[in-house]
Amino acid sequence: MTYSDMKNLVQITDDPVQKLELVMDFGKNLQSVPESAVCTEIQGCSSFVQICRDGNKFYANADSALVRGIVAIIIAMVDGKTADEIHNLDIAGEFATLRLNLGTARLAGVNSMIRFLHNL
Repeated sequence: MTYSDMKNLVQITDDPVQKLELVMDFGKNLQSVPESAVCTEIQGCSSFVQICRDGNKFYANADSALVRGIVAIIIAMVDGKTADEIHNLDIAGEFATLRLNLGTARLAGVNSMIRFLHNL
């Protein structure tokens, strides 16, 4: 599923609980990480999160259903893009447009994921 598809689905509901359920559904569709991918554990997340890269293709692992969905959204934003293209993206601003009701710890994790991607 593309980021545009995810964004459209999240934005058609105003119910915060339904939005989070959608996010968790996105995480169920994460592709398996190929052996050729290089994975990095993201520090600053309260859950275990890895973002993996094989060329310009991104993958992820996480130990929480909600975090799997969050990282699925974030890697969908950057999938297929070069490090320079990612550096120039306003990932945080775009993620904020989804208006997800996340707690402080989850937002800190989102910021850690974004920081990692901007520093590729």
